[in-house]
Amino acid sequence: MRVVIAEDLALLRDGLTRLLQAFDFEVVAAVDNGPALLPALIEHRPDVAVVDVRLPPTFTDEGLQAAIEARTRIPRLPVLVLSQHVEQLYARELLADRTGAIGYLLKDRVSNVGQFVDAVRRVAAGGTVMDPEVIGELLANRSAAEPLHALTSREREVLGLMAEGRSNAAIAGRLFVTEKAVSKHINSIFSKLGMPPSEDDNRRVLAVLTYLNA
Repeated sequence: MRVVIAEDLALLRDGLTRLLQAFDFEVVAAVDNGPALLPALIEHRPDVAVVDVRLPPTFTDEGLQAAIEARTRIPRLPVLVLSQHVEQLYARELLADRTGAIGYLLKDRVSNVGQFVDAVRRVAAGGTVMDPEVIGELLANRSAAEPLHALTSREREVLGLMAEGRSNAAIAGRLFVTEKAVSKHINSIFSKLGMPPSEDDNRRVLAVLTYLNA
């Protein structure tokens, strides 16, 4: 699996490179600034990009902006964002195309190597992986007029855990219910969000993106 890394700190960039290579990823480019990221993504068209939000020269949002622009040129380009902070405006913009293959993790909460590698793989496969704190920030100002108002509190809880990238079994374990009960809640969520069965659409990803974009 081919990866492009964007991280300005040399030690962290080298650490990410060595870590991913140890798990059989091929790092085709590792850049340390915003202007270099977009050309690298367009040239290599990686299976997944691991991108820091704040890159030189201004250390504001160069990484996220480059990722957004790359996804306009290469639809569904998988991007896993790593950040010290939740950049709400650009996080919503990154999620706005509703196609999945997106992750947003906070650096200081990425402490388990296995979970991080699994997150990279899930994003590369078209999934959505969101840090719970990111979800909390994005949902802070929701109102009852949003598309999720029809969901019960338990359905919102299930959908929130889906947004964290958890499987049905993991959700069941977290909520102390059966997998059958989780499946029932998820089917109800799909129905209330107007997502009938489809051979083409990943309803799980679409439901999570609705949750994050509403």
